Amino acid sequence: MPAPPSAFAASDEALIVALAQTGDRDAFGELVRRRQSWLRNLMRRFCSDPDVADDLAQQAFLLAWRDIRRLKDPRRFGGWFKRVAINVWRQHMRSNEPAQHALVHDETSAAAPAAGRPGIAMDLDRALAALSDTERLCLVLAYHEGMSHREIATTVELPLGTVKSHVRRGGERLRQLLFDYRQGESR
Repeated sequence: MPAPPSAFAASDEALIVALAQTGDRDAFGELVRRRQSWLRNLMRRFCSDPDVADDLAQQAFLLAWRDIRRLKDPRRFGGWFKRVAINVWRQHMRSNEPAQHALVHDETSAAAPAAGRPGIAMDLDRALAALSDTERLCLVLAYHEGMSHREIATTVELPLGTVKSHVRRGGERLRQLLFDYRQGESR
């Protein structure tokens, strides 16, 4: 049986954010309901591990609940929350850096199809996993989130030229990985 609609379902997001800023748990619950699918998809693009992505999404919501009172303009919740999510991902990258460097990415297996999991989305996720963390972050923000290079640079606090380089190099590598995968399919 589906959950009953929220009392806030038809309300403007800025109003819901303002209520959540006063400590209204139901209002924040509505924000979670509205944003959870987007957030989980974003985190899955970042890390390609659904369990880790779900944990990171939960962390982002917890941080947002804790810090929502600091948001000055409720109309800017979307951008603010996106930065919270990106910072959760970046913190995860930093805390797992030694483990990341210990892994050797095998480009041929990274683009190989997962047994029993067909589809371009899965192929893309596997190819994204073969990129460096920063290339993947910049590419996902550029193409999945539709952010400009300048917006990415501001959000992740990297120089604009560095963001452009990560998007260009990451995009080239992604195209090559997916091309190699498609060539392997036709054999």
